[in-house]
Amino acid sequence: MEKTNASFIAPVGKVSLHPSKSALGSGLGKFHALLESLFIKKGYLLLFVGFLLGRALILAKLTPFCLPFFASVYLIRRERAPLALIGLVVGAATLSLANAAFTFTITICFLVIFRISQKWLTNEMRALPFFVGMILGIGKLGEAFILSQQLVLYDLMMVGVQASLAFILTLIFLQSIPLLTLNKRRQLLKTEEIVCLIIMLASIMTGTIGWQVYDLSLEHIMSRYLVLVFSFIAGATVGSTVGVVTGLIFSLASVSSFYHMSLLAFSGVLGGLMKEGKKIGVSIGLFIATLLIGMYGEGGGSLLKTVLESTAAVFLFLLTPQALTSRLAKYIPGTPEYTAEQQKYMRKMRDVTAQRVSQFSGVFHALSKSFSQMEVIQDDTESDREMDYFMSNVTEKTCQTCFKKEQCWAKNFNTTYAYMEEIIHEMDQNDGAVSTKLSRDWEKLCTRSKKVYETIGQQLTFFQANQKLKKQVQESRKLVADQLLGVSEVMDSFAKEIQRERENHHKQEEQIIEAMQGFGIHIEQVEIYSLDPGNVDIEMSVPFCNGHGECEKLIAPMLSDILEETIVVNKEECATFPNGFCHVTFRSSKAFIVETGAAHAAKDGGLVSGDSYSTIELGLGKYAIAISDGMGNGERAHYESNETLKLLQKILQSGIEERTAIKSINSILSLRTTDEIFSTLDLAMIDLKNASAKFLKIGSTPSFIKRGNKIIKIQASNLPIGILQEFEVDVVSEQLKAGDLLVMMSDGVFEGPNHVENYDLWMKRKLLELETDDPQEIADLILEEVIRSKSDIIDDDMTVTVAKIKHNTPKWASIPVHKVKRHA
Repeated sequence: MEKTNASFIAPVGKVSLHPSKSALGSGLGKFHALLESLFIKKGYLLLFVGFLLGRALILAKLTPFCLPFFASVYLIRRERAPLALIGLVVGAATLSLANAAFTFTITICFLVIFRISQKWLTNEMRALPFFVGMILGIGKLGEAFILSQQLVLYDLMMVGVQASLAFILTLIFLQSIPLLTLNKRRQLLKTEEIVCLIIMLASIMTGTIGWQVYDLSLEHIMSRYLVLVFSFIAGATVGSTVGVVTGLIFSLASVSSFYHMSLLAFSGVLGGLMKEGKKIGVSIGLFIATLLIGMYGEGGGSLLKTVLESTAAVFLFLLTPQALTSRLAKYIPGTPEYTAEQQKYMRKMRDVTAQRVSQFSGVFHALSKSFSQMEVIQDDTESDREMDYFMSNVTEKTCQTCFKKEQCWAKNFNTTYAYMEEIIHEMDQNDGAVSTKLSRDWEKLCTRSKKVYETIGQQLTFFQANQKLKKQVQESRKLVADQLLGVSEVMDSFAKEIQRERENHHKQEEQIIEAMQGFGIHIEQVEIYSLDPGNVDIEMSVPFCNGHGECEKLIAPMLSDILEETIVVNKEECATFPNGFCHVTFRSSKAFIVETGAAHAAKDGGLVSGDSYSTIELGLGKYAIAISDGMGNGERAHYESNETLKLLQKILQSGIEERTAIKSINSILSLRTTDEIFSTLDLAMIDLKNASAKFLKIGSTPSFIKRGNKIIKIQASNLPIGILQEFEVDVVSEQLKAGDLLVMMSDGVFEGPNHVENYDLWMKRKLLELETDDPQEIADLILEEVIRSKSDIIDDDMTVTVAKIKHNTPKWASIPVHKVKRHA
């Protein structure tokens, strides 16, 4: 659809407000997009996280974070692994050069060993934690032996602790890294994944231990900020969990921070309980916890510093935009945003219904636009032309037989024309009266002044009646256009208000899950939107298949057996990381498919043809092929034929029956213009379920079906569209078969061959002589034959379309599922 330009006039005092808001919103949007591109898409977030984890410590000396983080990034986002390694090495270097060297060495050893072992691994995801734990343990064991030249029980215990931590951290990072680095991920998270994310964030923040801003500890500020955010989003349960986990990680990193766990846990509980007070309530909860724990935990000496740290955390929390907290809330169980994501299937069903109503609205809008475009706008050029015609009619009856014609119109044309124009204007304005001065001046110039007055008066009567009729027609068109536009707007508003409940398919969903699990296939989620025969619509979340095509090869064939009709994969979004989920849509397969080809040429080899053609996917298993031939040639004929097909497509896609669609288009085209401009329509509607076809021919040439060595002619007798306002549409039905070729053409092709008396026999003979069944090749050959028969002269617009009917053979046969009852 074309966009309509509109101009808006704002009050002078308010003009300056809108651009500033728009510019601010645009600037924030660009800044947000820049940050997302820099940190998420380009992966620099991994560089920053790697730097903090590289310098993170446990018990002031253990560094178990580096290798698990790198290994997880390598498995999930291999192309970003170098950035993570750079961050880890630089972060480790801030502790000591020996630590940086060990980090780099152990990472290279992991890469070598893991790449060699990949040949024998069947499940890299499960094997990775064991590899990381063993490699880090052996590395730390070697480091301890090199430094002390002997191994004592303490060294062995510390190595065991680090290897165990590396094993657990790898599992945690495998769950958490996709949440930080991927835009398209599974929306709904489990509680375990939330805890893993919190552990990872707390581990990252341990890398800030020792950093201070104006004597305020940065790790204390950031940990309290984290508790504030989660308490505000998810309440006391998640808030206290975040506080306990974060405090525990910090206490492991530094024993002096043990009291901090109590502060974080207590503030998480209080903040969550006071979340109804929005950000202010959560902030007050943190201040209460800070005062209580600060007084009892550390004494009055450091209370001021603790309060200042909490104040800084609250300041950051208040600056956090609502968009960020709302987006994070979608992934946390128990939040309203999470519940909204769970109900996504209901919105889909509502949107499907609203879309159908919107299509009807689009039909009425297109009809309204069609009438509005034909409205005649009186401009200066057209007014001058009407004045010339008026003057010509007057002079024909008065001046043509006057002896002074040469004197008035040859020598004094401008003067005579100006006087007569002024007379016409005054008589029009003053009910046929002319002012005394003008009458006296005109009588000096013209010898037949009375005759001129009478003739102008007669012509004015006809002119005014004609103008009144034109105005009435314009007003009628405007009225129809406004009414249609009003209906369109009402339906569009109705579409936005529609809500449709999801049908209850729990029993069928359980049957499908049971069948798949019995076959050894795990399915995370099944959502059934429709089980209507021929219109099945099912969505599934399937674990990462590593590109083996389980959905197409196993699940779709099993669904075909369960639902007793051929089911195929309509859309598939594969997971981009090993522990992700593929989202797959299954739909009913059509029994037949249509391959089309088309060839066309404009008269005299021009660029604009009066013929138009279209192939339309109508949904519900129907396929339409249409050719329209506008009367004459050139742009006006092209406009008429193209407008006919546009209206046809709009109406058919809305689901209106074919005969009604044709009648509607005929009424529109016959009403909207008084010019004798008509167009033909050749429409074939093919049902892809059984290959039955309906042919609606409005003033068009015959069509032909080639079935082996047999040619079937399809013809009907109807006048072109736009001639009569009321007429009956003849529908010709024909059962097509696989392998049939349907040939449709405009009159320029059918009646094109020279020196041919019987066009039917000539076309049938040419079709029988074809040695190919490719639709495009056939269309090209027919057009070429017609042009060659006319000695390469194109004296009319030519269009030919060819469609081949084929069986839709699925790639995979159905798989019997004996234990599951059919849904019927």
